Amino acid sequence: MDSKDQNQMEVVEISKKKKFVSDGVFYAELNEFLTRELGEDGYSGVEVRGPVGRREIIIKATRTQHVIGENGRRIRELTSLIEKRFGFAEGQVKLFAEKVKNRGLCAIAQAESLCYKLMEGMAVRRACYGVLRFIMESDAKGCEIIVSGKLRAQRAKSMKFKDGYMITSGDAANHYIDEAVRSIKMKQGVLGIKVKIMLPYDSTGKVGCNVTQPDVVTVLEPKEEKPLDIPPKSGYAEDMRKKNDPTPMEQPDAGMSQPMSQPADMGPGPMPQAGPGM
Repeated sequence: MDSKDQNQMEVVEISKKKKFVSDGVFYAELNEFLTRELGEDGYSGVEVRGPVGRREIIIKATRTQHVIGENGRRIRELTSLIEKRFGFAEGQVKLFAEKVKNRGLCAIAQAESLCYKLMEGMAVRRACYGVLRFIMESDAKGCEIIVSGKLRAQRAKSMKFKDGYMITSGDAANHYIDEAVRSIKMKQGVLGIKVKIMLPYDSTGKVGCNVTQPDVVTVLEPKEEKPLDIPPKSGYAEDMRKKNDPTPMEQPDAGMSQPMSQPADMGPGPMPQAGPGM
């Protein structure tokens, strides 16, 4: 049997529902695996592309050289592990590394950075304010960091750090808000970290979001009014009656009173008076 015919026989028709479920499970397991393996190298997400029978996995990280490894050794190891775990044939999966353009606007990278700062023993307030300042200096519109758990005492509590402008509802939140949640195991217990970043507007879509917010109104400057190139007393502005008749006929004033006409049947005598029977 030819290799081409064998590849065609391996393709199995499944329903759309099962296809979406299997793709979602594959993405979730792959994302968790790469988060554990590449967390120290600034892992910031993954994107899966490719037609049926071939997958292209693009790993986004802040330090791509550590992801690739020396002479591409580490990325080949990751490719082999993914092929064995998900049952892909050799050559069906290809891994690529893409560098994050602005790591200050990536919530996953900042959440991982905050995790390592807390694990090194840095104070919670100092670590959170450092990450918050770095995010706002990267031209972010707003930022919110929430740390919850046993921070100092035995009683668990949560601390919230906010700066800038943040939207939480509407369709614009789906485009402008980048969110990441991480948890770390400390001596006193588990700490939860949540980072939300509001991206700036960018028409190109490279640095920020290219979707315009519905409540943004741009007031334009008024245009300069140019005088009309029409001579005076011409066109509709000129009185056509005066133009045809230079000496118009005088008309009586509408306010002048006219003499009242008397009825024809009444004579010049006095008016009759009403009698008692009338």
